[in-house]
Amino acid sequence: MSSGGIKDRQLTRGAALKKILILTLGLTLGALPARANEVPLKDVAYVSEGIIATGIAYEIGRVCPSLTARVLTGVFFLYELQSYAYDLGYSKAEVDGYINDKDEKSRLEAVARARLAEMGAILDQPETYCAVGRQEIALESQIGKLLR
Repeated sequence: MSSGGIKDRQLTRGAALKKILILTLGLTLGALPARANEVPLKDVAYVSEGIIATGIAYEIGRVCPSLTARVLTGVFFLYELQSYAYDLGYSKAEVDGYINDKDEKSRLEAVARARLAEMGAILDQPETYCAVGRQEIALESQIGKLLR
């Protein structure tokens, strides 16, 4: 068999594995829409929750003197979220519109701040941010994976 046939099989297997991963994530995080256009991107839990987790990690890294955000890891994770949206069928224009929506950005920031407070972070008390960050690292949560 030619190496082209092997390569084609590997690409097909890789594409199949990617679809299975997306389906599994969708089933884990909530049912995937039949078509992406049926659900606004802001309502796709994996995407919005990922952005919120990234915002929380960034804020912890900004406030806590003993922890830092893993910037490169965060950037790659945001690209993963973007790719996930494309894989669901959202267009570049839809994804860009979501990314650039100032009202949605404000809403997600408010959710992230509220969650930080629920987790025990108190304004003007950096150690509380550090405690939240250390807890998330110990839990190996998405927030914790974005901190060091």
